[in-house]
Amino acid sequence: MDERIIKFDETARYIKSKVKGFDFETATGIILGSGLGRLVERISEATVIPYKEIPNFKQPTAIGHKGNLICGVLGGRNVVAMQGRFHFYEGYAMNEVTFPVRVMARLGIRLLMVSNAAGGVNPDFKVGDLMVIKDHINLMPNPLIGPNIEEMGPRFPDMTLIYSNRIHKIAREEAQGMGIDLREGVYVAGTGPTYETLSEYKFYRTIGGDAVGMSTVPEVIVARHSGMEIFGMSVITNQAKDLNEGMKNDGDDVVKAADAAAEKMSELFERILRRA
Repeated sequence: MDERIIKFDETARYIKSKVKGFDFETATGIILGSGLGRLVERISEATVIPYKEIPNFKQPTAIGHKGNLICGVLGGRNVVAMQGRFHFYEGYAMNEVTFPVRVMARLGIRLLMVSNAAGGVNPDFKVGDLMVIKDHINLMPNPLIGPNIEEMGPRFPDMTLIYSNRIHKIAREEAQGMGIDLREGVYVAGTGPTYETLSEYKFYRTIGGDAVGMSTVPEVIVARHSGMEIFGMSVITNQAKDLNEGMKNDGDDVVKAADAAAEKMSELFERILRRA
């Protein structure tokens, strides 16, 4: 057996041992980005497993990423939620960044919901907007480079229509019921950790981007390779409407903006889960 599969399964067995009787095969995986970890406060019957206790897991160093795996119930559905993720810019290899997604797949999870804090490239977007990710542009190293894990997916996985139209439709309907003007757009993924130059912002908009960030896409690619259904959402935490010398990005401000929008995103995720 592939040594990578052995590690995935070792980690999956440990998680199962900490949450006995939990039905992982009906669970939804959730990955929470910068400042968005408050969604876990809505999870009932929660078992919290710190990453530092989980075999083969890394420890996040990014602002706003607590480093806990929470298994419980949200929106009437079993969930396995990552309160914080791993980033390529932290120095982790792509196989380490995406390791938790592989473990979720080995646990039997078939639906993955990902969230992130992102910079607004679309001039119509404002701080605090929620954007459904309808597609992405990947400017990061592809996490599938290297020997393929044949047991988990094909050598050349299809990346068209990667984000679930089914869940997107539910999100639009629920957002309308909440009175939220839900945005949708293309997420551009760069390595970071630097924020974008003014020329890069213009370039990302020119190539079709609506928001830009430093995460999510590697996880989505691996989830697709593993046969998962995927839904993604960005919280717009800064605005590139006026590309001038007065514009400035700050990590603490990004987390504050994400935290301010976290409550409505959390409620929307919960509503989606009730119908997913």
